[in-house]
Amino acid sequence: MFRPVSIGIILAVLMSLASCKSKGQAAVSKPLVASFAPAVVLEEKVVEVKPDTNQLTPQERKVIFLQKTGVHPEWRQAEAIHYDVRKPNFVIIHHTAQDSVAQTIKTFQIPRTKVSSHYVIGRNGEIIQMLNDYVRSWHAGVAKWGSIVDMNSCSIGIELDNNGREPFPDAQINSLMTVLDTLKSRYLIPDNNFIGHADIAPSRKNDPSVFFPWKKLAERGFGIWYDEGQLITPPDNFNASDALKIIGYDTANLKAAIVAFKRKFIVRDTTPELTVYDKSVLYNIYKKYQ
Repeated sequence: MFRPVSIGIILAVLMSLASCKSKGQAAVSKPLVASFAPAVVLEEKVVEVKPDTNQLTPQERKVIFLQKTGVHPEWRQAEAIHYDVRKPNFVIIHHTAQDSVAQTIKTFQIPRTKVSSHYVIGRNGEIIQMLNDYVRSWHAGVAKWGSIVDMNSCSIGIELDNNGREPFPDAQINSLMTVLDTLKSRYLIPDNNFIGHADIAPSRKNDPSVFFPWKKLAERGFGIWYDEGQLITPPDNFNASDALKIIGYDTANLKAAIVAFKRKFIVRDTTPELTVYDKSVLYNIYKKYQ
């Protein structure tokens, strides 16, 4: 059902955090112009999806053009051969909290919303690519993971059509697996770097919901899970706050970080306190990061 959209690679310097950049050189023989027109991919047919430009002012159309291409057509173009591209190193999974794929696409195409994502996946498994993988989308918002405070600059955002109160259909999860497998193999994204929106913004977000099958993803190498048959009581000097921080959580609001952790790994209980069992799960995961 899914195949990469042939919309070229970005040929301009895209600034990102040092920890998220891919350094290297590249030589080009054509002007530095790239097309980032989004497309719908369904049953091997590619259908271009465009905003309703009739509702945009000339200045808004110019801004959208620059965001998609990075090229200023009114200026002379010359070729440089040394530059960096933004190589994604994380994948952030969201649920849309909306009622349909069409509604989400519209949201991402209205200038005033100032939000976007690289992919949207429908309940029926339909995959829509809305931005080139190398482009910095606006999906993470105010977020932090480890020492990274600009998650948009090093991640790909994937939105799942789901209102947050219902299970994720098999067709949708199967398509998600296809996209994740493609992204992981293409960009060599580490297992641990497939995370959720609530992981990076625990004080603001709760997506994907408790219905999301993190264990199933981890079994395929997308994310991390604990060893259910090897849980032990942590030592007396075990510091849960430090463990959460080492995993990546922002513990400035410790209760929010605990809830995000439990929503993902405990599921049945999302209270802001850690039980003995919760601590054993946390300790098991923490050991994987040492």
